[in-house]
Amino acid sequence: MTGTLESLIAATAFFVVGHFVLSSIPVRTGLIKMLGAAGFQAGYGLLMLGGLIWMIMAYGDAPYQWVWTPPEWARHITHVLSLIGLVLAVVGLATRSPTSVGGEKMAADPQPVRGILTVTRHPFLVGVALWALGHLLVNDSVADMILFGGLLILCVGGPLHIDSRRKAAMGPAWAPIALTTSIVPFWAVLQGRNKVDWAGIGLPRIAAGLAVYVGLAYAHPYLFGVPIIG
Repeated sequence: MTGTLESLIAATAFFVVGHFVLSSIPVRTGLIKMLGAAGFQAGYGLLMLGGLIWMIMAYGDAPYQWVWTPPEWARHITHVLSLIGLVLAVVGLATRSPTSVGGEKMAADPQPVRGILTVTRHPFLVGVALWALGHLLVNDSVADMILFGGLLILCVGGPLHIDSRRKAAMGPAWAPIALTTSIVPFWAVLQGRNKVDWAGIGLPRIAAGLAVYVGLAYAHPYLFGVPIIG
């Protein structure tokens, strides 16, 4: 199931499309009736984990086909995008959010918007999107375009998909969340609809994101065979 570009396309499509299909309201509702909420979450998680592993393996075994030569300046942009993206992703994972898994349960929360959500209501997906975009700028093969392009599609379409589901699940409780937050980072702040909750974001969370970036930067040649420092 690996070793060709076709297998990488299949694995990426399975991972990306699978997220949209399985989490869509009609499919999700039907599967929950069959399996129960816990059964659905377990099955969904295992299936997507399997898809992720398949995609990574297919990428590693894919043949090299050159597409273009990235410009030298792109490397600097990638560092910036990866740094911001990883900080957003790490802080987002460490913050309770109405847009995360099971977040519709926060409908009764008197303060559902706090911390990093005042920057973007989808910090993890926006962070991964920036990371994927940065890697598209500095990689040169067809396999790179498939993998990082697929992840970018998932992380750009994902917030819109999640918003539609949360609106249906949370009803009137979703309106103030949508009104005071934005998908694009800082857009709601620039429009005067909210203020950045720096205290809620927390320095330890930011430090953790920076540590992940530094760790991956130094481990990059050992994990992926490509040095990015120096």
